[in-house]
Order: sequence, then structure tokens, then C-alpha cells
Amino acid sequence: MADRRYLTTPIYYASGAPHIGHAYTTILADALARFERQSEREVRFLTGTDEHGQKIQEEANRQGVQPIELCDEMAERFRDAWDLLDIDYDRFIRTTEAEHIAVVRSFVQRLYDRGHIYAGEYSGWYSVSQERYFTEKEIGPDRVDPIAGKPVEWVEEENWFFRMSAFQDDLIAHIEANPDWIRPEVRRNEILGFLQQPLGDLSISRPKRRLRWGVELPFATEHVAYVWVDALINYVTASGAIPAGTAPDDPAWDDVSDSWWPADLHLIGKDILTTHAVYWPTLLMGAGLPLPRGILAHGWWVVGETKMSKSLGNVIDPLQLRDTYGTDAVRWYLLREMPTGSDASYTPERFLTRYEELANVWGNLAQRALSMVARYRDGVVPDGDAAQLDAAIDDTLAQVGSSLESLRLHEALGAAMDLARTANGYVEEREPWAQAKDPARAGNLDDTLATLVRVLTVLTALFHPVCPGKAAELAGRLGLSGVPTLDAAKADRPAGRSVEKGDPLFPRIEN
Repeated sequence: MADRRYLTTPIYYASGAPHIGHAYTTILADALARFERQSEREVRFLTGTDEHGQKIQEEANRQGVQPIELCDEMAERFRDAWDLLDIDYDRFIRTTEAEHIAVVRSFVQRLYDRGHIYAGEYSGWYSVSQERYFTEKEIGPDRVDPIAGKPVEWVEEENWFFRMSAFQDDLIAHIEANPDWIRPEVRRNEILGFLQQPLGDLSISRPKRRLRWGVELPFATEHVAYVWVDALINYVTASGAIPAGTAPDDPAWDDVSDSWWPADLHLIGKDILTTHAVYWPTLLMGAGLPLPRGILAHGWWVVGETKMSKSLGNVIDPLQLRDTYGTDAVRWYLLREMPTGSDASYTPERFLTRYEELANVWGNLAQRALSMVARYRDGVVPDGDAAQLDAAIDDTLAQVGSSLESLRLHEALGAAMDLARTANGYVEEREPWAQAKDPARAGNLDDTLATLVRVLTVLTALFHPVCPGKAAELAGRLGLSGVPTLDAAKADRPAGRSVEKGDPLFPRIEN
């Protein structure tokens, strides 16, 4: 539906603590959801934890606890982290929920009933770390998985298989007919290149003799669902399209228009692109459900030339950064520094540069403008011509809208910051301190101050999706009842409002 948006992050594996990669994806989704809400659209923003599979079983055994105890602890850690990072999700799903388990069983039973699942023997190189098989070419002579660099093991066992190969041509046709379905373009080309080779069938089960921690297959109780199949179906579970208890042949499968499905955008890291752009759409085709409307595969955070990895000990904890610089500074850095879809390198120096951008541009503008209204007009916005930077405001809003449409959030944020720079330049040009000394220029000073407060009102709306705490604080100082929508901010006329100077939005941080 045109006035609704359903946005999802991956569900994060519950065997490790939240790190900067998790934080980036989730904050990106949160910011996009907030921009959508500013346009007065109804939004469903989904995140959660992936709680089945061999890694969970092995980690629980290592800690001497039951798998569900480990999952309970980790789900709470993710929830706490997202609260601290001001993530305003609508649904936090756990794959151990009874509702989700019921939907998975109905989904795979439907595939089975439609003739898309069969029993067979499988042998191949399996990575416990990634919960997936890799080819000889992918693991190379060192026999390690190409994503985490961890050892793989040779596995031979009976599995149940999904006839993924039957949907290869349909998937290629869909990608070619919808050039923006996978973004950025380099990832779309990567998937089309992958699909130039014959697509094999997908092993969708693991025998219980090797793995018991999973969703039992309804047609083969000695097997559990492959964790990736289980995990991907969470997007449908949370959409309400197939309520728990819906039979595989229920007419509800044929009309999901009253639900949130299909998702408007899956936000993922590029390392799980194949599962989302090949496994997932073919599974949906097999079940007869609509495909998601879009996939955004972002890059990796790296240190130097190396991907951040818990096993390498180079993972950055976003909560430690938050303790020093504040939540909004962490959110700003992550979204401003990484070109959406590309890799980005974390360094303390770049983090400090982005913090200083907030402090010295937006924060400085707020401090000097509100200080001058307090000093020269007793804290009340004068009835001056507040439209002197309207051309810059209109240009900025156009740039932000275009950048959001193409999912280049870093460019949208750059445009917002440029508006703050323009306003700072306006201060230098107008010299309100000189206007205040000349009674003949009192009207000019009123125009200057009213214009600056108007720009700050627009900036409050523009920065809110990425810096919600500071934007709300500034809105209060501007005499607003809350952070306005972009349309309301653009239409605002601030004359007569009382404002407060307050402390700097982004205080100086000692090294």
C-alpha cells in the first residue's frame, strides 16, 4: 500500500554480542523508518534475533546452559543495545517464538505439498560459523569459509531438499525486469553473475542426530529446518500474512493484502546477499507468496583492509563509543561515514572528525543563533522576514528527497549539514552583532534572527531521523511542542516564540 512501509533488518544470530556491524544496519533501518514516519506514512520496522542452529547449540554446550537460556540472555542484550542506541522498532521477533515456529512448519509443509521438496543425500564442505555449505572453489586450498575465514568440515548426510533450481529462470526474469530490486547496482550484477551458472537445489534440513536445536519438519520429524530457511521466514511471520495455525492449503496464502507483506525493503549486509536475493525469493515463489519489493545490501565496516570480525578481535563496540560521545554522535558517524552500499573504514580519527562536524556546524549554529535571540530580543523570536534562506531550504529538501529515493542516506545527511553551513555563512555575512549596535538596522537584525530560527526548525526535522535525542532537545529550545515533520517545519513561522539558549548540543570532548 502506498501509505505504508515495511522495513526489516536481518535477525541477528544469538551466539554473540551486538557489534558495530549490527548497529549500522539497525540504525540505518531506524533512520529510514523515521524519515518515512515524517512523511506521515504508517511504518512497520522489524528486527530481532535468530535463535536456532548449530552455533547456538554448541555455544550453549560450551557455557553449560540450555540453548533457550542462551537465547533469552542474548535477545535481552540486543534489546538493551537498541534501547541505548535509540532504535524505535515496531516488532522484535525471536525465532523461538511459538508463532514463528508454527509459521515455519506451515510454510515448509506447503512447499512439500506443492511438490517442491524431496529427500536426498548431501555431501559438501560445511561451515558451522556461517551455518551453510561452500563449494571447493569458495573454500580454496586452505579449507576455510570465505566470509569468516573459519575452518569448514566435510559432511555427508541425508537431507531434505528444496527444488530451488526450478525457479532460476523466473528469478533472473524478475531481477532483469526490476533493475532497482537489488541495490546498489554492483550487488545486482553480482547476483546476475551468480545466476549465470546452473542453480543447485537447497538443502533445507539437518538430521536430529547431529542437530536437535531447530524447528522440527512436520513431514519428517527426525529432521529440523535448516537455520537459514527458518530465519528468512521471520519476515513473513512478523508481517501477519500467515497467522499461526494457518493450514498450508488455507486460502489466506493466496491473498496477503490485509497484512504488511510484502516487505518494502530488506536491509542486509553484503555477506548475506545470496541468501536474501536467491534462497529467499525462490522459497517465496515455491510457496506462492509475493516477493519483497527491494533489497539493500550495504558494505562492511573494516579496520584498515580487514573486515571486522569477532574471531579476529577487531570488533568495535558501539556502546563504548556511546558512553563517551553520546548516542546521536554514534548514529551520525555510522550513517554519515559509510556511503550506503559501500565499505567504510573505522578509525578513531574519522569518528572524531564526524563528531566535530556535528559540534562545529550544526551545534555551533544552534548555540550562536539562540544566544543572539536571548541577548538581543530577550529570548523571543522577532517578527522579521524569516524567509531569507528559503531558496537554500527548498534546494536542501529537494536534495534530501532525491537521496532518500535512491537510498543514499549519507548524501541526504550531507545535504542537511550543508544547509547548516550555509546558515553559518549567512551569520558571517549579516553580522548581527553589528546590526545590534546600529538602531537604524534593527529591522535587519529582526530578519536575521527570524531567518536563523526558521532554518534551525527545518534542521531539527532533517536531523531527527539520525539524531533523535539532540533534535528533540533542540525542538524544545526552539519553543516547539515536538519535532515537526518536514512539511510542518517548512511552513513554520517562528515570530513570537520564546527560545532558550541552553548548553552546547555537542560539548567538547577531551581526548
